Amino acid sequence: MTAEHNVPDQLLSLLVRDEPRVLTRITALFGRRGYNIRSLSVGSTEHPGVSRMTIVVSGDRGVVEQAMRQLEKLHDVVKIIDHSLEKYVDRELVLVKVSITPENRVEVRHIAEDFRARIVDVGRHALTFEVTGDEGKLTAFIEQMRPFGILETMRTGRIALTRGSNADIPAHVWHEGESAALTPAVEPREERARGVPNLF
Repeated sequence: MTAEHNVPDQLLSLLVRDEPRVLTRITALFGRRGYNIRSLSVGSTEHPGVSRMTIVVSGDRGVVEQAMRQLEKLHDVVKIIDHSLEKYVDRELVLVKVSITPENRVEVRHIAEDFRARIVDVGRHALTFEVTGDEGKLTAFIEQMRPFGILETMRTGRIALTRGSNADIPAHVWHEGESAALTPAVEPREERARGVPNLF
């Protein structure tokens, strides 16, 4: 096993302002510093004007902490959640198209049932399954299907939420039912960030 395979994955969530080019600026920050993003998912949150990014980064703690310090300088970043510091729940989704024959159709279906996979498309020579779960479950399902012949796969990145009822949105961003995420920054951290040279 190479040293690269021993590098742990770090899971971060970013609450960001829902504005054009935010994704580009954040991924550029990682790319220019040589951080390897293994997966990235972006979606809206329950708060208008705020999106959530879930990023899986390959690197040790020093790499991740350095990345977080750089991310905090970006005006677009409202909050960074380091999931290594608290309990969380995470999920992925994968679509897997598997080659089938009259001889293996029943066996393929039985294996899929064991993983609680859902059939989303049926063809004469292929079945397409949808599987949700943690990273280990999805990887195991793909490996079980590989001997039958995998025709195509599409796998989303991980998404994660902290367990419990901790509020993710700071009070200065979300209060009284209205989002302040798109208003000019007034927080001291963001005031300091204005003085940081534009690296992009």
